[in-house]
Amino acid sequence: MGPVGVRLLIVEDDDRVRASLRLALEDEGYTITEAPDAETALDSLNRLGPPEVMVVDLMLGGMDGFGCIRQVRRTSDLPIIVVSARADTHDVVAALEAGADDYVTKPFEIKEITARLRALRRRAGASGPSAVPEVVLDAETGLVLSQHAGTVRRGDEELHLTLTEFRLLCELAEEPGRVLSRQALLSRVWDRGFFGDERIVDVHVRRLRTKIETDPSEPRTVVTVRGLGYRLDVR
Repeated sequence: MGPVGVRLLIVEDDDRVRASLRLALEDEGYTITEAPDAETALDSLNRLGPPEVMVVDLMLGGMDGFGCIRQVRRTSDLPIIVVSARADTHDVVAALEAGADDYVTKPFEIKEITARLRALRRRAGASGPSAVPEVVLDAETGLVLSQHAGTVRRGDEELHLTLTEFRLLCELAEEPGRVLSRQALLSRVWDRGFFGDERIVDVHVRRLRTKIETDPSEPRTVVTVRGLGYRLDVR
């Protein structure tokens, strides 16, 4: 089933790029809202509510894309894809740290954008019969993952994870106690490699830890196994 009626916000200051994205994604079935800058995008979110997904450029007039993403993340966990000419590793990591789910460099093929969007939508709907219904991650702190409900709670508090952070935790929870390599997590969560750079996993693990660990500097739920990958320890 195509993305008919799925609302998508494009934040891009280059009129030609924004128009080409709009036309191509409308052909795919998306309902498009455009913003030439971060301020217009944030106003749109306040007036219309969050869309299902955002595509954001980093080099915007006024507030840049990093600031836009951080502002959105204060109130929403909607999927965000960065599309930018800035291909330096530092910029990629900084965008992911700000809260982006994925990153595509310019110039790009429209089919790459649509493929990334499809992958994000699959993640959003991935719960199938094999999904773990509920896992007590840490009995002492009351940390519970409810995959079918799409929530992570610590006691009575619901923790707000992004889609990518949630899918990453779910994949680790499928096999608690087993080490999963970065490449395995890339394949499962992102569907395919991300520039062949496994550091995308490290960035999202760091963000996940800030939300679920009592002390992110001494994690005891999502544990690093040096040279191998990550392991979920249930307590």
